[in-house]
Amino acid sequence: MTDLFTTTTAQIEERLRDKLVPTQLEVLDESAAHAGHAGASGTGFGTHFRVRIASPLFEGRPRVARHRLVYDALQDFMDQGLHAIAIEVL
Repeated sequence: MTDLFTTTTAQIEERLRDKLVPTQLEVLDESAAHAGHAGASGTGFGTHFRVRIASPLFEGRPRVARHRLVYDALQDFMDQGLHAIAIEVL
């Protein structure tokens, strides 16, 4: 079970690779830049991420549907404390 203090870029990358089979993927933990903001854990990691992703599953889908695929793949991380994901579809 993932929680607020153990969500890592590697876990997110693994999940997205498994669910969305990306051709390009970069996951950045930007939590330290959000210290003191809502959802920040105080640890400086594991709460705010940026995902840059390209996937054949995005073909022919509007932007909102592409983002929904990413959110759906990461929902259990969100349920356990991941506060924010900035998504850049490539």
